[in-house]
Amino acid sequence: MRNTASKILLATLIATSSSTVFANSMWEKETFDAWIDGKAETTLLLNTNLNSFDINTYVKNRVVTLTGSVKNETEKDLAEELVLSLDDVKSVKNELTVIDEDKEKTPAAVQALTDAHIKTLVITRLLMNTNVSGSDIQVETENSVVILKGSVSSSSEHDLALSIANNTPNVERVVDKLNII
Repeated sequence: MRNTASKILLATLIATSSSTVFANSMWEKETFDAWIDGKAETTLLLNTNLNSFDINTYVKNRVVTLTGSVKNETEKDLAEELVLSLDDVKSVKNELTVIDEDKEKTPAAVQALTDAHIKTLVITRLLMNTNVSGSDIQVETENSVVILKGSVSSSSEHDLALSIANNTPNVERVVDKLNII
């Protein structure tokens, strides 16, 4: 009888501890997904080229799903690129709907959107890199040329900022107006 009671007690302890471990694991995944969701929402909110109130994010197992509406394909791609550039994001399901695709496709409008896209990507990459003081660097773009202004604390930080800008898609050239302080 005592042996049976011990076995029942042991089985109960094992079942309880394994369910606790499972619950903790599920809680950690959900918390991590919520953290990624917060980063994605913040990144979209801080981007002045997107109306983040029309974009919704949902995260499950590090996969971010974007829903809602944007004005054109460039904004759709921009939202996806911004979220995809975040650490810990496995992939992005872009289900955004374009609501005004044919509005102004003049070369100047296309170039303005391209410049806005480039500027946003460069700023995001500078801010996400912990080895660059991205908030001290101003980014301008004109005709796919990136102009970096502001200050950095070392020559290695200077070189890294230039490399980040040069390695951004669609950048034709980078103009260096950074000061090392």
